Amino acid sequence: MATRKPPRADGAAPTAADKAGEKVRRSLEKAAEKQQKVADKLAYKAEVMQRVAEEISAIDLWTRPVPGARRPRFTRDDIAQAAIRIADSEGFEAVSMRRIAAELDAGTMTLYHYLRTKDELLALLTDAVMGEVVVPDSVPFPTEWRAAITLVAQRSRDAFFRHPWTLDITDDPPLGPNAVRHFDQSLQAVAGLDLPLAERFDIVMTVDEYVFGYCLQARNNGTDDPHDGEMIEYVKRLITTGGYPQLQAIAGEVGLDAAWATIAGHMRDPNRFDRNLARLLDGIEASFSEQ
Repeated sequence: MATRKPPRADGAAPTAADKAGEKVRRSLEKAAEKQQKVADKLAYKAEVMQRVAEEISAIDLWTRPVPGARRPRFTRDDIAQAAIRIADSEGFEAVSMRRIAAELDAGTMTLYHYLRTKDELLALLTDAVMGEVVVPDSVPFPTEWRAAITLVAQRSRDAFFRHPWTLDITDDPPLGPNAVRHFDQSLQAVAGLDLPLAERFDIVMTVDEYVFGYCLQARNNGTDDPHDGEMIEYVKRLITTGGYPQLQAIAGEVGLDAAWATIAGHMRDPNRFDRNLARLLDGIEASFSEQ
């Protein structure tokens, strides 16, 4: 059976001119779609290139000389310390070139002689914090691997505690000299172990992940919660359903209120970091005999 052609608006069958016009319309639509795709690709590539240029500029931050004035008004460290003071007191979101300029009693454009992009500011800020992690030359670096990596971990924890906003930085700023120095010292801590490089690196990363996780947990859950009483009552109701046997056993043994207080005290125990770091290192050390 022959397929009927769609009628025109006036009810008549499409003419040859109608068909030709429809074909042209479709061709123009396809051409427009193709042009839009090309434009989207070019825009995306331009965005990527801009991002790469900013990252390269941020790397250049460490090798580019300071402004050519005979005596620059500020050093990059002045700018970094001002940014840290703002982040410590007002939060990381408050850090901007304008806010830093106000802190230093300078014009915003003055800072652009020292820093060109936001990426450069982030790189400068995070590397200044890493400078607090680096073990200074005045502090003897332990030769025994556990003592060395414990020292590095403790300094990392202390820096995170002083500047908890660093835990919220999701961008990945280019490594600065202090970050590279910290990495070098971490590798120095395990350099004496008779292990392949990949395994020594694994130890360093495992300890780093422990430190980061501990600090994040302490920041998010280490303060008094005004809703603790409501939460305890909610958990008590859950326990009555019979679906939480371990909590039910603890509640029957010491009472849920006492158990909750014990957990809260444990979370705030200042010795917990070193105690559990030692357990982690015990496990790592025990694995040596298995190889």
